[in-house]
Amino acid sequence: MAGKLFLCATPIGNLEDITYRVVRTLEEADLIAAEDTRHSIKLLNHFQIKTPMTSYHEYNKVDKARYLVNQMLSGVNVALITDAGTPGISDPGEELVRQCIEAGVEVTSLPGPAACITALTMSGLPTRRFAFEAFLPAEKSDKKERARILGEMERETRTMVLYEAPHHLLKTLKDLREVLGGDRKLSVCRELTKKYESSWLTTLDEAISFYGEEDPRGEFVLVIQGKSPEEIRLEETGSWEQMPVRDHVAMYEEQGMDRKEAMKRAAKDRGVSRREIYQSLLDEKQD
Repeated sequence: MAGKLFLCATPIGNLEDITYRVVRTLEEADLIAAEDTRHSIKLLNHFQIKTPMTSYHEYNKVDKARYLVNQMLSGVNVALITDAGTPGISDPGEELVRQCIEAGVEVTSLPGPAACITALTMSGLPTRRFAFEAFLPAEKSDKKERARILGEMERETRTMVLYEAPHHLLKTLKDLREVLGGDRKLSVCRELTKKYESSWLTTLDEAISFYGEEDPRGEFVLVIQGKSPEEIRLEETGSWEQMPVRDHVAMYEEQGMDRKEAMKRAAKDRGVSRREIYQSLLDEKQD
């Protein structure tokens, strides 16, 4: 009988976040495939898990996946872990899962920590629809691809989530401002689940100003507000006159303004008084 692949989510900081099921599976598996065995041995030692480990990482993911699939076809149960979080999310586990499915090996995922979901839920930004971008391509190695993705983000209406290392944070914030604008809201989350965890709902301009003076420390997740559908509609129509007043006001409300301020901004755009905006809203509601 063929073995099985278990995708085991491990803590992103706080060891108490591991599940009983993951601990049991790591104990019972025949082999653990780990992104960095030197890192993972600390986790296994903490929970007194003695299962043998083998390395499975970005630089051996294709050939090692073939080896692991053959092992599972011969009856070996393999537990896959990443350095932190859920395997397959922005890591080489994606390749192993693909090869397993192609070979008919059963795959199951044990739910647990994921930095992108943790940050999204505590961001204060809309969570119903979101787009996960992981790490942006490095500018030095893939400048065109980075520019292409940033261009797609410019018109994205869903909340966006991306990862960033501290030494690249300021550059990435500036690149985002270039395409999204300085007043775009974002939540800067760092050191999630750890002692110095923080989440700061701010704007790109404010974040750039802060990290221009303070050295970024820790691992970051950026949760960025998407573009409102009304803004896109405005770009397509080319004028405020083509946008219903309710949509015009709603556009500013979605940016965090209260109704009074949103009506004031819409009135300024249209060159009319706030009273006229208020009356238009009443008329549209009655219609």
